[in-house]
Amino acid sequence: MRAPVTTHILDLVRGRPAARVAVKLFSGDELLSEGVTNDDGRVEDWQSEFTLVPGKYRLEFAVEPWFAERGEVSFYEDVHISFRVASVDEHYHVPLLLSPFGYSTYRGS
Repeated sequence: MRAPVTTHILDLVRGRPAARVAVKLFSGDELLSEGVTNDDGRVEDWQSEFTLVPGKYRLEFAVEPWFAERGEVSFYEDVHISFRVASVDEHYHVPLLLSPFGYSTYRGS
């Protein structure tokens, strides 16, 4: 069964997935779960199961260590993406498109 929230990271400089990036999922200030991107840059399986309720959520991506492993300097220590869950009957996919000096996101499917 697919987690109610998934994400993936694409390295825009290389056009490749960003593997082994630590990601945390919060509901308000409460840490719901943690994960690490797989070889395809995706977090589909979280360390802890969680149930969505309507409200505000936040994904935190630890990107600075990932860039440092590649010998690159990043403007960002981490990237936070806040989003709202309106309907618990929907799946929420929140991608991150990343470079050392910029990022973008969107509501995926």
